[in-house]
Amino acid sequence: MRYDWTPLWRSTIGFDRLFDALDEVQRTAEETYPPYNIERLDENRFQISVALAGFRPDEVALTVEQNVLSLEGGKTEKDEKTFLHRGISARDFKRQFTLADHVEVKGACFENGLLVIDLQREIPEAMKPRRIDINGGSPSNFTQIEGKAA
Repeated sequence: MRYDWTPLWRSTIGFDRLFDALDEVQRTAEETYPPYNIERLDENRFQISVALAGFRPDEVALTVEQNVLSLEGGKTEKDEKTFLHRGISARDFKRQFTLADHVEVKGACFENGLLVIDLQREIPEAMKPRRIDINGGSPSNFTQIEGKAA
């Protein structure tokens, strides 16, 4: 006897979207960790502050390559502690920031659970706008060519 599986196939259509939605929730959680602020200090200076509670400076790596600032972190020791509540995340992470042209990382410091990254925009002299003087001529400097009017 052959059984018709078509009703079962019909019931699974649309669940692929549910799995996509669950994947999206997971991705969103990964994209929001660790939390950060980006602050403009003045026209050419910026600061990124990243909350890294529970991490030590040697567990975090900061690299810049082709206008991409990458921040990676991971716990080097696995705790064998028994937590009654664990609200401070200790998961591995990777966060990337795309930097505009001519923005350079000037330094970073780790203090009180915050990683603070200083950025500076340094436009090369050749690319900076410059004012061009326009020489004005008085009517006496012009020579009129004589000719007959048409």
